[in-house]
Amino acid sequence: MYQNLLCNASFYRLLLRLDDDLAAEARRRGCACGDRLDSACYPRKPRGVPKELEDLYSRRHSFCCAKEGCRKRTTPPSFRFLGRKVFVGAVVVLVTVLRHGATPARMATLRELVGVSRRTIERWREWWQRDFVPSAFWKAARGRLRAPLDPSRLPLSLLDAFCARTEKDRMVDLLRFLLPLTTASKAQET
Repeated sequence: MYQNLLCNASFYRLLLRLDDDLAAEARRRGCACGDRLDSACYPRKPRGVPKELEDLYSRRHSFCCAKEGCRKRTTPPSFRFLGRKVFVGAVVVLVTVLRHGATPARMATLRELVGVSRRTIERWREWWQRDFVPSAFWKAARGRLRAPLDPSRLPLSLLDAFCARTEKDRMVDLLRFLLPLTTASKAQET
């Protein structure tokens, strides 16, 4: 069921719209010094996005203060990008979720769908266990969930913690939960 989201262009368009909303809100707030923010998007070469959306996913929203002497950069959280990972966040989560109980045939299909190697999938699985579980973010955020999760089954147990009716909505809820990890300052803490 979640496998269908991997190739669903409308799902990736939704994530783009959500990122656009976060960027508009960051720009509206302006810089901490009180001045306006100018666009300072930077290029990305994300993997795992449907071909027709690669161009739309090739830039990450970011802003720079317009005031001379401040020039502080503001990069809003993102539904599309999970920190500095090369593959888009949804792919990192979904492929790792689908890794639970995966048959060799399913793994081959996943590799074909998004072009991810077995080694990369294993690295993501290790990231969830070795880096995510002991992170300051997870220690603080897991208390917001309604029930304790099995950390050995992450991210599947985390995805199952969200009660939305559709897989797409559950995935958006999970990506919303992970938003603090998508900016450089929070990603470095993990």
